[in-house]
Amino acid sequence: MSFPRYPSYRDSGVEWLGEVPEHWEVGPFKHQIARNDGGVWGDDPDGIDDTIVLRSTEQTVDGHWQLNDPAPRKLSKSDIESSLLIEGDLLLTKSSGSSLHIGKTTLVTSEIDAMRCCYSNFMQRIRMNPSFYPKLAWHVLNNNLARRQFDILSNSTTGLANLNGTMIGQIVVPVPTPAEQTLIASFLDRETAKIDALVAEQQRLIELLKEKRQAVISHAVTKGLNPDAPMKDSGVEWLGEVPEHWEVKKLAYLLSEPSKNGVSPEINNNGSTPTFSIAAVRNGIVDIENHIKFADIPRESAQPYLVKQNDILVLRGNGSKDLVGTAGIVACIPPENCIYPDILIRLRLNTLIQNSFFVTCLNSYTMRHQVENAAQTASGVWKISGTSLQALRMPLPPQEEQVEIQHHLEKIIFKINNLTAEAQRAIELLQERRAALISAAVTGQIDVRGLATGSPA
Repeated sequence: MSFPRYPSYRDSGVEWLGEVPEHWEVGPFKHQIARNDGGVWGDDPDGIDDTIVLRSTEQTVDGHWQLNDPAPRKLSKSDIESSLLIEGDLLLTKSSGSSLHIGKTTLVTSEIDAMRCCYSNFMQRIRMNPSFYPKLAWHVLNNNLARRQFDILSNSTTGLANLNGTMIGQIVVPVPTPAEQTLIASFLDRETAKIDALVAEQQRLIELLKEKRQAVISHAVTKGLNPDAPMKDSGVEWLGEVPEHWEVKKLAYLLSEPSKNGVSPEINNNGSTPTFSIAAVRNGIVDIENHIKFADIPRESAQPYLVKQNDILVLRGNGSKDLVGTAGIVACIPPENCIYPDILIRLRLNTLIQNSFFVTCLNSYTMRHQVENAAQTASGVWKISGTSLQALRMPLPPQEEQVEIQHHLEKIIFKINNLTAEAQRAIELLQERRAALISAAVTGQIDVRGLATGSPA
């Protein structure tokens, strides 16, 4: 799909910007700004005349609102007067631990205006001159046109990248005529909505594939592969019926030794004992080799916490309900004397169950229900103990059937993973096209004057 270009261009005088339409201006963003103000935070709320103060956490990386739990604060009259938001204001994140979030910008809509919100001191309010259309400024600020400049201008002294009002005003932007600004914004609204709809379709496909993957796994590890197999009541409410020749055992019955929590000694560059972080446990595999750290712990003290190939490591506690109790198999031979951290529980299985089948079963939706019921929360942190883990009830097919089920699932999962990867690649390509389209429109590489209400040529 191609779009028309303007009849004539001139050199912008800015190397990274190149040519712009001959009649456009190019200059510092500050010349287009009426107000450029920092925010407020105030005091703890008391429930009487509190004011919602919007935070950078209410902004998505791509510049949209996500108002799940906005914060009420107690503000003085002068704070409210100085930071009250009105429709058309732009809020920009100027401080964050992630460079991805520096410069993300949201537009104050009529709905936000009606809430009579203020904004926090990690954000900067930009109020445009009447000669620059706020919606176009929103597209510019969330695009690489501005974000690359923010990356250069922001500094990092304490691990946080920071912007300030002066830096925001220093970025260089192309300036179309006011009439073209509304046409460009209208064109981008329409075209990006089409792309966003295609992205949403691919995201829905990924979710459906994820659900299918788990449904197939849960059915296979609890009902088997033979739809005609005689069934019996498992005696476990959440499990229901299982094949008649299967057993249902407590997890402790499948261990060759009791479960054991890990240990987390001090990590430093001078340590001699290798260890790793919980980031190593992903998708049923423990990838130790890519997450090695070193700990200060004597050799004799480390001995009980060594991991071996085919050990099972289970996440003991985490802030997420979805992650607590997830398991991975140590599928590589770890470095000598490698120990596992205390956020993990080590399981060593006996010969009654195959390691890979066990991990597949423990990570299935059916078992996740049991894990979450056994886990406890303290201050919002989900935890499961070794004792609770060993009390879990698991379906136990004969050994040969475990192997058969695992091989069957690996084939299906391989196909589903490939489809998921294709959908993810499609999303990435669509997002790249979206960014490129915005860049082309706001820098004048597309003449939208005949496109704002019609179809692209």
